[in-house]
Amino acid sequence: MHPSPRRPAAATSNPAMLLLLLFLGWAPPGWGWPRGSSRGAAGLPLNATTPISIMGLMPLSQSEEDQKSRIGRGVLPAVQLAMDQIRNESLLNPYFLDLRLYDTECDNAKGLKAFYDAIKYGPNHLMVFGGVCATVTSIIAESLKGWNLVQLSFAATTPELADKKKYPYFFRTVPSDNAVNPAILKLLKHYHWKRVGTLTQDVQRFSEVRNDLTGVLYGEDIEISDTESFSNDPCTSVKKLKGNDVRIILGQFDEEMAVKVFCCAYDEEMYGSKYQWIIPGWYENLWWESWINSSQCLSKNLLAAMEGYIGVDFEPLSSKTNKTISGRTPQQYEKEYNAKRGDGQSSKFHGYAYDGIWVIARTLQRAMNYLNSTNKHQKIEDFNYTNHKLGKIFLNAMNETRFFGVTGEVVFRNGERMGTIKFTQFQEQKEVKVGEYNAVDDKLVIINNSIRFQGLEPPKDKTIIQEELRKISLPLYSILSALTILGMIMASAFLFFNIKNRNQKLIKMSSPYMNNLIILGGMLSYASIFLFGLDGSFVSEKTFETLCTVRTWILTVGYTTAFGAMFAKTWRVHAIFKNVKMKKKIIKDQKLLGIVGGMLLIDLCILICWQVVDPLRRTVEKYNMEPDPAGRDISIRPILEHCENTHMTIWLGIVYAYKGLLMLFGCFLAWETRNVSIPALNDSKYIGMSVYNVGIMCIIGAAVSFLTRDQPNVQFCIVALVIIFCSTITLCLVFVPKLITLRTNPDAATQNRRFQFTQNQKKEDSKTSTSVTSVNQASTSRLEGLQSENHRLRMKITELDKDLEEVTMQLQDTPEKTTYIKQNHYQDLNDILSIRNFTDSKDGEKAILKNHLDQNPPAQWGSSDPSRTNKDPIEDINSPEHIQRRLSLQLPILHHAYLPSIGGVDASCASPCVSPSASPRHRHVPPSFRVMVSGL
Repeated sequence: MHPSPRRPAAATSNPAMLLLLLFLGWAPPGWGWPRGSSRGAAGLPLNATTPISIMGLMPLSQSEEDQKSRIGRGVLPAVQLAMDQIRNESLLNPYFLDLRLYDTECDNAKGLKAFYDAIKYGPNHLMVFGGVCATVTSIIAESLKGWNLVQLSFAATTPELADKKKYPYFFRTVPSDNAVNPAILKLLKHYHWKRVGTLTQDVQRFSEVRNDLTGVLYGEDIEISDTESFSNDPCTSVKKLKGNDVRIILGQFDEEMAVKVFCCAYDEEMYGSKYQWIIPGWYENLWWESWINSSQCLSKNLLAAMEGYIGVDFEPLSSKTNKTISGRTPQQYEKEYNAKRGDGQSSKFHGYAYDGIWVIARTLQRAMNYLNSTNKHQKIEDFNYTNHKLGKIFLNAMNETRFFGVTGEVVFRNGERMGTIKFTQFQEQKEVKVGEYNAVDDKLVIINNSIRFQGLEPPKDKTIIQEELRKISLPLYSILSALTILGMIMASAFLFFNIKNRNQKLIKMSSPYMNNLIILGGMLSYASIFLFGLDGSFVSEKTFETLCTVRTWILTVGYTTAFGAMFAKTWRVHAIFKNVKMKKKIIKDQKLLGIVGGMLLIDLCILICWQVVDPLRRTVEKYNMEPDPAGRDISIRPILEHCENTHMTIWLGIVYAYKGLLMLFGCFLAWETRNVSIPALNDSKYIGMSVYNVGIMCIIGAAVSFLTRDQPNVQFCIVALVIIFCSTITLCLVFVPKLITLRTNPDAATQNRRFQFTQNQKKEDSKTSTSVTSVNQASTSRLEGLQSENHRLRMKITELDKDLEEVTMQLQDTPEKTTYIKQNHYQDLNDILSIRNFTDSKDGEKAILKNHLDQNPPAQWGSSDPSRTNKDPIEDINSPEHIQRRLSLQLPILHHAYLPSIGGVDASCASPCVSPSASPRHRHVPPSFRVMVSGL
């Protein structure tokens, strides 16, 4: 035999290795030792006389830097153990295995040359054992069909060789790289990870594994959310994985790229309790130390990022304690192997090489039995490279081989080993086995409490987004509800006060029905606070959507009812006091109720159109994710409920415009009636204060509410406090002054404050009278001064007319007092009419009165002296007797005098009687007096 060429120096550099190679039948060129004779001299059994040649293809160079060659040298002790045990058991009697080794040097050309040299110069090899380097193995395996040779590899894991159409005669005892994918699937299901991402180095071997993994995960309810690949710099791909929220990363890359990947992972903070890396587990021990210098990150940072990663690789030896086909347990075999290799190289493939020799032996044994049972004339040694029949028998026999070996259950499925996959985890700078997957049983076993996750639980497969409703705090809602209830109790107290004292002159003059409407509007506004505080934490989504409409209606109607009634009262005062020339003025509460109803009708039209055309709907606003305050591996996405519609701005603009006009109208009325001096009638000051407070608070509240849109507690607090403040201040401004006045001095509120001015101006009026007596000697300027004084008196009388007419309006429902006034106050009425007559006289008449001012003493009211009309009117008006009389009799007199203005008697009647002829005493009143009465 002439083995493949080899350098003699390399072959003889290690004496122990040389003896081993000679024993296996390999010799350097020129030595020419036939293997059969050498094995016979070694003491073979007498009945094992026929060799069965097996072609061994593997890298066997002595270079320490060649990792593949180390594999070849590391499996030789295991191969020798298997062959010794097979010989001792006479498994192939009368045959024995003749393994001839050929060095491929992991080079395609040299490997292919070695193969053809073995074919040409060697014996007929029944099988090919070996194949370590993927490229060499794939080239040779593709040509095996033409030679009818079955190849069994113990170290070629490339997935490409699983293609049975291309490599029909290729088998391997080692699981392929794709064999880890079912194990990964089982691990993902175990921890309920349904969303993963892949990071793959641009190398065919890794790309094929990634493609197969995609097929395995397809249809298993596991999503590959992102697939990234890189050539040299993985940082960009790592950033993309993080951007896509990938938590479970399935990596396929070698040791050099693994260092770069974990450096990038550290920079992007893709490590720790939220992430889980699953990478190949076939890296050498302390693999990172060889490549740390080529990276730009510190060793501690790299180790921090690596902590907890899970490696997936085939199991070198079975962890079971069952006896194998050789009668030894995997643990016993490992001891024998270590003893056999001594200080030589070790390889993690030695168990697969050991089981590979046993597979060849059992395949040949099965073929021998088949030939013996079917065709006794044909032997296995009759095989040649053109014998297709025997080649097919060997192929089928190997595919049916099954036994328990040192690497576990040895069984093939379409030429692929159904082996055991182990899981290891990087814990405290070392690899720790945490579980294994049996492909035959499709079973995953996790060693108890061996996996250590960085957090309290396994990482989530994605950022768990827990939507959390930003709801109104229950204590806050309770506090504001309590304040609202207090406000409603106060409003109820005002209502009770108003109803109980409705017949009191003070309350009656202030329109008690309108006061009741003001209280009703305030209570509706209070009630809306309860509805504004109800959100999704209290009610269902459908109920919340209904509340959107209800609370808007209640607040709108309550506002209009309260301020509409207030403004209607003011309008009546304005209408009476600003229209003194009207002959008849009848403004009853029914008309005011109609005004308030008209305002509410406008509100209803707006709200109904709003509801029909563009109703309010429940909308959910989502905010940016926030970390969990409890430190859990979840993210909180706050959501907030709103009541909105398509054209929210337009509808709110319409409502605000209407309410704004209503407020401006109220301000106008308050300003116009500011000079009405009867407190029971004049609420202008309080209306102005209410409008001011409500306007300012609404503007501030709306602005703050808009700015705190994402803070429901703050927003609800602002809205509720604004409503409470506005309603409370309005009710207090309307009713508290009345309550205080009714308790202290109820009559003062119904009197005209302007009459009190007379006493304080007594001295000034006396001086004016003195000046009038000397008007004939005064210059033209004195005459002008007298005219100015006359004008002032006219203005005073006009103001008195206004006040009196207002009192008359408030007393319009008390006709029973007419008789009393008829009998007791005619003289006072004539006194007032005399004042009117004086102010309406012409300038010539004034001169006559001035000439007689000092000559005629004042006459008493009711005297028949015809000169009464020629007396000085200023003296009559300002005399103490007249002042006292007016103060005591003013209101009862005017109540009757102004009955025509409120519908009591006809305005053309000068007498307070029912008819002009009822009282002869007043028939002499001249027409000018009747004009004055009708004008009021």
